[in-house]
Amino acid sequence: MGQAVSSPPTHLTFEDYLAYDDGTDTRYELVDGVLVEMPPESFENNTIARKLLLELAKHFPVALLGHKDTEIEITGRRARCRIPDVLVHTEDSAAALAGAPRATITRDMPPPALVVEVVSPGQANRERDYRYKHTEYAARGIGEYWIVDPETRQVTLCRWVSGQYEDQVYSGDEKLQSDLVPEFGLTTAEIFA
Repeated sequence: MGQAVSSPPTHLTFEDYLAYDDGTDTRYELVDGVLVEMPPESFENNTIARKLLLELAKHFPVALLGHKDTEIEITGRRARCRIPDVLVHTEDSAAALAGAPRATITRDMPPPALVVEVVSPGQANRERDYRYKHTEYAARGIGEYWIVDPETRQVTLCRWVSGQYEDQVYSGDEKLQSDLVPEFGLTTAEIFA
């Protein structure tokens, strides 16, 4: 999805990342201390993310929702920070951000309740969302992680159970069986329609 920028040449700490400003509006995630540019998403992926956001707004107050605007510090060997496509805060994670100059959930803050990633085309993106983010979000103790895959027309719902995610794949006319959003109103096919 993105390529590492050539400067700065050294690995950034999380604090360096928070202070970094290259004078552009370019969005970055931090992966093992390296800035990774986040180019604009495809029209299809943006439409899917908005559709999910609007459905989630039927179940949660708007103040608990995020759409490509909240960073999550991830623990790892080196500093990491992710920006999910859609996010649902817990009351505690939203309160921790109240008055903050930047919507960044640090390791010392409570995790959000739910993160959603819409998989971008390409093998590297698939590996990032299915493998790396799966592990990273589980390590943060995020209650649910939804992997929404336009290529396969499937949604993998990863549910936090006893320290790890248990995954359930949904497709076709199946409705997601979410503990956090039990009345979620879209079938998998409707998500991609």
